[in-house]
Amino acid sequence: MTLSEKLQQLKKERKAILAANFYNFETLSGILTAASELKLPVILQLSESSIRYLGIGVASAMAKNALREYDVEGWLHLDHGSSVSMVKQCLENGFDSVMIDASEKPFAENIRITQEAVELAKKHHVNVEAELGFVAKLGQDMTGTFTQPEEASEFVSATGVDALAVAIGSAHGFYKKAPKLEIELLSRISKSVTSPLVLHGSSGIPDAMLQEAIRNGICKVNLATETKNAFMRALQETLAGNEEIDLRVVFPKATQSVVQLIKNKLEIINNA
Repeated sequence: MTLSEKLQQLKKERKAILAANFYNFETLSGILTAASELKLPVILQLSESSIRYLGIGVASAMAKNALREYDVEGWLHLDHGSSVSMVKQCLENGFDSVMIDASEKPFAENIRITQEAVELAKKHHVNVEAELGFVAKLGQDMTGTFTQPEEASEFVSATGVDALAVAIGSAHGFYKKAPKLEIELLSRISKSVTSPLVLHGSSGIPDAMLQEAIRNGICKVNLATETKNAFMRALQETLAGNEEIDLRVVFPKATQSVVQLIKNKLEIINNA
């Protein structure tokens, strides 16, 4: 099953799938161990910075082989691709899904760039995600505009995009104050488009609110910040006052913290 088909199935069933970013073998292993133990599908995501860190060929091969080794149904996705050239590189390296993020461009330019990415991805039968509205990135103030149903409908119709990330009150990174998702707006957007909807910035969103968002149209839930945080906090705790130099000794505890985090998120999302 392609990811596009999976997301359409989830939209019909009012369900969602977890899309988790990985940064090294340990975080990849933690995500897939959790998915394997619960026998649930998962999307593995790579940001451009992670691709630069790991190398696109290494990252893609590692993810694809790990999915087979852990016996998990899953897909590899480019998170926040900033250019069509980045999308092209990922398509050439076997990614199952790509995101083109031109959300900070004017509406017409966002459509044009997304159309280009969609046309390119068609040749590879690959899922394309785009973003409409303002979802604050790290360091940005949450003062941008939310996605509107009319614009969402026009955008999806004009681009033919497979999935749409929407701005409904979430933000990337940890929240400085309790987040509040605009569920009623989300419901109206979902009814206005054929594309499944994506929630970016799920780290720190209360469980009940996340489940309500799924019931009202969110089909893909992105998780990144909490994974990095869980891994690094556990690693720092292990290394405090520890003279151990063997990575194979100190990394497992940090990996296990990722396993527990992902299992918890999978259970929340799949019990919505």
